Amino acid sequence: MSEDLRGLRIDRSAAPQGGGGGRLKWIVGAVLVLVLLGAGAAAYRFWNAAPEVAVVRVQAQRTGGAGAGAVVLNATGYIVAAHKIQVASKVVGKVAWIGVEKGDKVRAGQVIVRLEDDEYRAQLQQARGQLAALQAKLEELERGSRPEEIEAARAQVAQAKADLENARVQLERIRQLAAEKVMSKSALDDAQARYDAAAARVENLEKTYELVRIGPRREAIEAMRGQVDAARGAVAFAETQLANTLIRAPVTGTILERGVEKGEFVTTSFVGERGAKGYVVTLADLNDLRVELDISQNDFAKLKSGQKGVITADAWPGAEWQGVLDEIAPEANRQKAAVQVKVKVLNPDERLRPEMNAAVAFLSDEPAAAAAPGKPVVFVPSAAVRNDRVYIVLNGRIVERAIRSSGNTPLGLRVEDGLNGGEDLVLNPPADLKDGMKVKVKQP
Repeated sequence: MSEDLRGLRIDRSAAPQGGGGGRLKWIVGAVLVLVLLGAGAAAYRFWNAAPEVAVVRVQAQRTGGAGAGAVVLNATGYIVAAHKIQVASKVVGKVAWIGVEKGDKVRAGQVIVRLEDDEYRAQLQQARGQLAALQAKLEELERGSRPEEIEAARAQVAQAKADLENARVQLERIRQLAAEKVMSKSALDDAQARYDAAAARVENLEKTYELVRIGPRREAIEAMRGQVDAARGAVAFAETQLANTLIRAPVTGTILERGVEKGEFVTTSFVGERGAKGYVVTLADLNDLRVELDISQNDFAKLKSGQKGVITADAWPGAEWQGVLDEIAPEANRQKAAVQVKVKVLNPDERLRPEMNAAVAFLSDEPAAAAAPGKPVVFVPSAAVRNDRVYIVLNGRIVERAIRSSGNTPLGLRVEDGLNGGEDLVLNPPADLKDGMKVKVKQP
């Protein structure tokens, strides 16, 4: 290009041949020079422009460390609470107060919601009144008749006997007079009737006196005792209903969801999306966490109950937790062609939260002999590999590198050799990307 520009230089030593024509040629030549300079600069920028590329940073994970077994399987899933509880109400009512927010820690037995209790207090008062009345009646039956009642019954018997004696004397007198034809037959019949009535009254009052003296029948007492027991049960039920207006935390844990607000109605029956609520809060013990994984049927034979593993979370790069395979589903999922397993987190802390992404590297029971302790295992997206090569962005230029991989895993393509972790790889590398080429990284 420099040689071309020298060739276009105007030779001012030559004598001008005609004033106007020479000036025109000079102007045309200058314009051509400027056009060529602009075209050359544009071509230079075009051929030397740095293409923009998307990159991903390589993450390295442990293989188990010193004394640990080699990784037999890597799987990804989600952290879940071992026991997630939706706390519901045992009684129907309106929320009068709620004392927790999402994320609050609660103790077992702590009151978290209080319902309006006016109706339940009235029902309890009514049940206690009925119990008191029945208890008084039972006490009356158990004590039997008072001495005054017995004396009154005895006096009535004595009076009836006196009346009977008087009727007997009159009957004898009238019978004698009737025999002498002084009194009529009808008068004798009347006297006999009065005597029989007095005798029946004496017999009746004597039986009444005996009943008063003995007291109530045992059957009546037992029947009243049964009514008292039923009334006590009604009181206990009313007390329980009143106590259930205070909704308490069943376990020590953390509030995951607050389901009601003050003034909302809570029910114990089935509810839909609107209307009364079926539960008040959701809580779980975050010291008892699991990693829920779907294991392909092809890899399921590599695992067994009690197998150890190393847990990592996407939210905390470089952090690790110890785990053990705690639960294996008794049946497979036909649609996913997988078996669900759960790995218990042995050393959970506040960094782990339910529904976080997590990965588990399952370890074999035998120490890894071939791999050095702590050797990192690198996983890269398949989109970053082309013909067993990757393109690393280093100081704004491409470094082409060959790798050796051992197949795809749920974490990506496992790289056995060629990468150490921490490199920035080009995603979906263009066909014309070459070693040493200058590139510009796309900003996320």
